[in-house]
Amino acid sequence: MASTISFLLDGRTTTVEFGHSSIYSPTTTVLNYLRSLPEHKGVKEGCGQGDCGACTVVLAEAGPAGRLLYRSVDSCLVFLPMLHRKQLITVENLRHPNGDLHPVQRALVDLHGSQCGFCTPGIVMSLFALYKNHPRPDRTTIEDAFAGNLCRCTGYQPIIAAAQRACAEGNADQFNKGEEATLALLNSIPRDSLRLESAETMYYRPAALSEALALKANHPAGIVVTGGTDIALRVTKNHDVLPEVIDLSALDEMKLIAEDAFSISIGAGAPLNDVMPRIHDVFPSLHRMLSVFGSQQIRNMATFGGNLGTASPIGDALPVLVALGTTVELSSITGSRRVPMQHYFTGYRTTVRRPDEIVTAVILPKPASNLITRSYKISKRRELDISTVSGGFSLRLNERREVESIVLAFGGMADRVKRAETVENFLAGRKWNRETVDEASSLIERECNPISDARASAEMRRIAARNLLLKFWCETEGLEADVESVVQ
Repeated sequence: MASTISFLLDGRTTTVEFGHSSIYSPTTTVLNYLRSLPEHKGVKEGCGQGDCGACTVVLAEAGPAGRLLYRSVDSCLVFLPMLHRKQLITVENLRHPNGDLHPVQRALVDLHGSQCGFCTPGIVMSLFALYKNHPRPDRTTIEDAFAGNLCRCTGYQPIIAAAQRACAEGNADQFNKGEEATLALLNSIPRDSLRLESAETMYYRPAALSEALALKANHPAGIVVTGGTDIALRVTKNHDVLPEVIDLSALDEMKLIAEDAFSISIGAGAPLNDVMPRIHDVFPSLHRMLSVFGSQQIRNMATFGGNLGTASPIGDALPVLVALGTTVELSSITGSRRVPMQHYFTGYRTTVRRPDEIVTAVILPKPASNLITRSYKISKRRELDISTVSGGFSLRLNERREVESIVLAFGGMADRVKRAETVENFLAGRKWNRETVDEASSLIERECNPISDARASAEMRRIAARNLLLKFWCETEGLEADVESVVQ
């Protein structure tokens, strides 16, 4: 195992060595690393938790068809070893060698989209990622690209206009011209497993799944990282020391998405932005929930494996995955087993996963044509916010419009993602009408015992959960236009 990492910065290969005498720990964030360099002060620390986007940078790596794949990320949530075999692009790198501004910089200047300067570099880097990935994007795509950059001192419109102008010109720039040389440099870096040690942390980054399973067997207390958008907060906000880390972000085996006639299997390490286009048509309710899961920067790192590993009761994707009948694949050196997701959670951030096991995939059965599914999220902001209450519902009716089967899974209503089984049992076999749903919604209070916290009171959560059930009925009855007047 190698004890150093190598990546590209400023057009050349950069190596960082770890050890007891190194100034960097394996859990040093890319943000703090860049801020320690004299020529990379453009990246700023705002919130330190992936909310503001001031620290946005772009990572490029070898993608399919021999091209570079560009992803915007929050550098405050990326551990330094995750840069291995990638190109790190900061706002300082965008200026052309001849001194000209990059097209995205020029558009922001010309259309007055620049801000006070603190958050502007993050806006520029989000726009750069959009420029590289979406020629001539529509307004929805543009707005989604900036959802992770909260500060807009100059207002939304100048920034959106700058994106429209820059992306209308195509994505030709100095990075295109140097792509072949960049790929050659990246491919020259060995695809080694990493064993990085500091005074307080042992950090493993295996290059094969078999090695990862052996590491988990030998280090059952090791903290598994697939994306890091949640685990990184323990370092940046709580200042925790992570004694043992097993980073799975280099495992291509866990990023595979396979489809057959009956199901779609999604590797636990596949970034959610890679998952979304593959599920759009088959699982629109899941796609809808993922579209408000964090931001582009978050979804470029976040994974289903991470969501299931932390097992948060307010994890956005989990209720709808339960409603879809998802199965969790757990693997160890002794083999693999599959657990229905509804039985995966056992309590607050606890699961049936054994200490020697890793979540390797989720398997979504393709729904029957008569299965109705919906997902809902109630939060203070539409984008980039934690759920107050969320719901994933599925329903099958017979020809008499009686409930044949129903799943009502809620987040934020208990110590885990919870099915409202009492309500489901009450509805089974009954007519799917307003009177039945009104009666069923009153049972939710007996089923769930939410808490009051900074996001909402327990009473508000109970009312919201009842209203989500009523909203679900409205939508199945084709009353979407009347939802606002019906749901009180």
